[in-house]
Amino acid sequence: MKYNELGNTGIKVSHISLGGAAFSNIYGTFDEEKGVQLIRESLKAGINYVETGPWYGAGTSERTFGKALNGVPRSSYFIGSKVGRYEQATEKMFDFSAEKTAFGVDNTLQLLGLEYVDLIQVHDITFAPDISVVLKETLPVLEKAVKDSKARYIGLCDYDIDLMKEVVEESDVRISSVLSYAKSTLCDNRLQNYTSYFKSKGVGVINAAATGMGLLSNHGPQLWHPASDDIKAICKRASDYCKEQNVELARLATWFTLNQPGIDTNICGFYNVEQLRDTVDVLENGLTGHEQQVLQEIQLRFFDTVPLHWDNVELPAYTAKLNEIRRK
Repeated sequence: MKYNELGNTGIKVSHISLGGAAFSNIYGTFDEEKGVQLIRESLKAGINYVETGPWYGAGTSERTFGKALNGVPRSSYFIGSKVGRYEQATEKMFDFSAEKTAFGVDNTLQLLGLEYVDLIQVHDITFAPDISVVLKETLPVLEKAVKDSKARYIGLCDYDIDLMKEVVEESDVRISSVLSYAKSTLCDNRLQNYTSYFKSKGVGVINAAATGMGLLSNHGPQLWHPASDDIKAICKRASDYCKEQNVELARLATWFTLNQPGIDTNICGFYNVEQLRDTVDVLENGLTGHEQQVLQEIQLRFFDTVPLHWDNVELPAYTAKLNEIRRK
């Protein structure tokens, strides 16, 4: 396993890290016992950074990590969690207030059964009613959590990389990391336009969703995936070609992401131990010659154009719902 320093924190995190979204029903049926086993197998494989949050299953992810990490030496792993995004119902989904943030930190620690997390992040700051709420309420509460030894470092997590850059520049509270998801993929690699900037500020760069939340896989995305039908069709053509060549598109997409420069750790959502081992194998041994040829072909055929993203689909939809709720 390869290890990198997360910004200027002094923490050395594994290049592959374990995401907690899979320990909920977001990506299908969730089995807690298998989740606990998967977390423990990930640690054995050399993964030392794990990531969770209250949004993933309304606490099921955090509880699963708590059970899996019980009895594991605290010095042997790093863990990150989040505040700001909580429940499935739109009217209760986002809350960046000082009161909710303080409650969120304590509730996370209780579910995890830990005295502190290494990284506490503001989840999807795009959906704050105003960025001033994040700057004046959310972040100061997290700063206090650090002072109270409930967390070690503070980070941001969002679709909008420009917005995270803006907060890094304007915040009086030290930001130690940013987490970008689905922006370091075969179909959308815009994160590379920002890594040098964040590195210059001593801010760690965390990437998630190498397969674009399942879009870049032979299985294909979940029904809820926010990408447009046109984008889904392009990715399906790529997966169909991979199937014809007896190659798994997710392996190619993962290899591509794991080899992008300037990224400290890549959060992967595994559904089983086999996927975990396959991802570690891709990192350590690379692709076969045939897989490399297929990767070059799909890049030329399907992804050698403008970035394929869904920023203008999911964000406006949530924003419209939130604005309607706030007007009531």
